Amino acid sequence: MKLILLGAPGAGKGTVAKLLTKMDGSVQISTGDILRGAVAAGTELGKQAEAAMKAGDLVSDDLIMGIMKDRLQEDDCKNGYLLDGFPRTIPQAEALKKLLADMGEELDFVVNIDVPRDVILDRLTTRRTCEDCGAIYNVKSNPTKVEGVCDACGGKVVQRDDETEEAISNRLDVYNEKTAPLADFYEKEGMLLTVSATSSDAVIDAIKEKLGK
Repeated sequence: MKLILLGAPGAGKGTVAKLLTKMDGSVQISTGDILRGAVAAGTELGKQAEAAMKAGDLVSDDLIMGIMKDRLQEDDCKNGYLLDGFPRTIPQAEALKKLLADMGEELDFVVNIDVPRDVILDRLTTRRTCEDCGAIYNVKSNPTKVEGVCDACGGKVVQRDDETEEAISNRLDVYNEKTAPLADFYEKEGMLLTVSATSSDAVIDAIKEKLGK
């Protein structure tokens, strides 16, 4: 399958993507993960992206499109891909449409995961991430067995800089201003499936129904 997963930060796009990859071997492509990896590695891209990410702002369209052009041509995308956190702006959506046309490919549809703001704020301010392996925990619903220590690898579990309450509020404001209009864009393209749900299983069921699976 070839899908875009839309939704505010904390809407559950990553969780849904991981569940979908098990259905047919599609690969999850998260621009956030790619950018954080570049920051950790200290690459030129990482240096350019780090300041914007810490503030909860969007990385420039040119940088993102360069990343995606290379990523979509890698071998593991041949079985399908789930775009998690991309596109984030109308110009990115238009650039992606052109890129896919040039590659002779097209998307199945676009999933918009609609979750209330207060639920998202609670999810993200209580989320913690392992610095070493990237495992995700939640101090309320899925805490580590030992506080601050990753169950999987023993690494240090921390609150990310972009998941403080101030940064999250800014990320949500940026999303509403620049990314939410994508729903209208894809609605006009006849490609949008909006699912209002806080449960990943409910989102998966809606996608399966749409796909006829």
